Amino acid sequence: MTKTLFTKIIDREIPADIVYEDNEIISFKDINPQAPIHLLIVPKKVIPTLNDLDAEDFELIGKMFKVAQKLAKDNNLSVSGFRTVFNCNEDGGQTVYHIHLHLLGGRQFQWPPG
Repeated sequence: MTKTLFTKIIDREIPADIVYEDNEIISFKDINPQAPIHLLIVPKKVIPTLNDLDAEDFELIGKMFKVAQKLAKDNNLSVSGFRTVFNCNEDGGQTVYHIHLHLLGGRQFQWPPG
């Protein structure tokens, strides 16, 4: 299996500005930020898309949101607000096929997102 960009970051083969890491999850700053704060929360387990989730993965997904909550608080976004986004497949805007949760904040967001 070819390594994804995120697997290479997890394996420290390419650099990233890491803001959080534990045994299951890593989070780092997006290299093309869409907001003043734009972090990616990535499971270390490779799951290509949300369509590939198994029942055993749902606890991991919940933990990703718990990390998002912590990072939002750490970045003073809890009160003003923030957005979390999973993209799935090409039409959903997914460019790296290793699921990841975007945490965006520090500016006003519009709806619909576009």
